[in-house]
This record gives sequence, structure tokens and C-alpha cells, in this order.
Amino acid sequence: MARWRPDIGDAEATPEGLWLRRRDFLKLGAAGALSLAWPERPAAGEPVGATLPVTKREALAGGEAPTPWEDVTSYNNFYELGTDKADPAARAGTLRPRPWTVTIDGEVKKPLTLDVDALIKRFPLEERVYRMRCVEAWSMVIPWVGFPLGDLLRQVEPTSRARFVAFQTLLDPAQLPGQRRAVIDWPYVEGLRIDEATHPLTLLAVGLHGRVLPGQNGAPLRLVVPWKYGFKGVKSIVRITLTERQPPTSWSRLAPSEYGFYGNVNPAVDHPRWSQARERRIGEFLKRKTLPFNGYPEVASLYAGLDPRSLY
Repeated sequence: MARWRPDIGDAEATPEGLWLRRRDFLKLGAAGALSLAWPERPAAGEPVGATLPVTKREALAGGEAPTPWEDVTSYNNFYELGTDKADPAARAGTLRPRPWTVTIDGEVKKPLTLDVDALIKRFPLEERVYRMRCVEAWSMVIPWVGFPLGDLLRQVEPTSRARFVAFQTLLDPAQLPGQRRAVIDWPYVEGLRIDEATHPLTLLAVGLHGRVLPGQNGAPLRLVVPWKYGFKGVKSIVRITLTERQPPTSWSRLAPSEYGFYGNVNPAVDHPRWSQARERRIGEFLKRKTLPFNGYPEVASLYAGLDPRSLY
């Protein structure tokens, strides 16, 4: 089966919004305004959607300011809605996040199938500001709203055979038109070891910037693992299955030489087509150094004794 491949990696391309800002600056220069300071960033769009009842807030991004709502919701990877970064926002209206059910099954004593709103009501919602790093060498700082995945997994009581957690995205080309193209083998699937899934930093997100999660960001329920590259953050989840064996994952199945099961952020291990040592924060022109584990060293103990190169 033919696979879609980009002519160049997104790591080599300047985000459209940043390019347009550069053009604006050049226009000012041509008009004789070279003595002016760099023009201020246009005011970001205000968050929209229902407000979520947040009970706890934690800033876990080293004091960095969150990326504005406008950028977080307009520059996305969500191939189910298209392969261009602007496609998800443009096409998210086809996704119907309500009603929505999620099944938690497999190696558990108490399997559940719940409406997503009933699931949300089970847990206090937290806002956590995380650094997020995409494998394509761009990054954001996002205030997610959700609850720890470990809290949910403990309720279903994993059996002694549960070693991994598998996730599956909705399969419905009517709602997710990108699934009409054989970009990958649909539905999108991902996985974690159970100790990664139950780590306190691992979040099931239902919102961002205090509002209900938009379609382009993976409504109504997505995975957030801040020390891993973005391809691990499976969106629009319909099933969570605990397994004894390591589950398949979409990108490692498609391109195993480029995408591993773990997907841990490691600046010392290059992607085959670009370096991972530096990244461009959306909203900035200059690149910055990428931090091991994306700046969350507390997870390093999960991988003691493993070859660091195998963790990507």
C-alpha cells in the first residue's frame, strides 16, 4: 500500500504564522519604519467553549508562559483531520464529541464503558501547564485540563497480567475525513507501559486553557504524556485496553526506523531526517536546546538499565 511521505520534514519549515509576522516586519521596513521595535504580536484570540470546573492548578513548565489559545488551536498534528498543520482547525467541525463513550477493558477486574461526561464527573479536574515537544522539532507550553490516567486505571483494578495500556482513536471517516486516505493504518493506536501510564504526570485531558477540548486538539478525550514526543498523544480516544503484551503503535508500525514504541524526548538521538537537539517554540524565531525527557527528569527512573537510544 502506498504511503504518504512529505517532500521535506516539518522540522525544516517555519510555521506559517511566524512567516507572516516576518513579512509584516519587512513591510514596515520598506515603509521607512526600520527604527521601530519589532512589532507586537497581534492579540491572541480569546478561548472559546464551555468553561471547565478546575479544582487545582499546577505550573509545571519551568515558569514559562502558556502558548496562546490561538496558536494551540490552529497549528496541530491530527492526521484524521488532514496532514497540513491548518487542516485540523479547518475541519474539526465534522467531529461530534457528544455523545461519546469510552471503554476500559482487557486485563482488568472491573471493565467499564462510560459516557465521557460521566467519566469526567468521576474525577476532580486539574489544570497542568506542561511543555509539549513535537517530533518535528516544534514545541508549545499548554495548560491542559484533565485528570491523572492512573486514577482511572486504579478504578478498573488491573490484573497481575496487565503490563501495558493500549489506546485507540475513533474510526469514523464521516467524522474524521482524513481517514479516507491511507496515510496510516486506521484507527490510530498507541500504547504505554503500565508504570508510564500510572505515573503522576500522565494525564487524560478533556480541555485546555480552562475550556472544553476543541476538536482539533483531540476532543473529547486525549492522552498527554509530557516527557514524550507528540505522536504518543493519541486523540479522540474510544478505547483503553490493558494488555499483557506490548501493543502495536501507529507510527512505529508504519516507520519503525523513525518512530519507536517509547517516544521519549531525547536530544542526543536524532530522527533519521533531522536533529532533535534543538526546537522552535511556537511564537519564537530562535531555536532553543531540547531538554532530556522534555525537562521532566523525575521520569528517568522508569528507564533505569535500558539503552537510552532504544527509548525513542
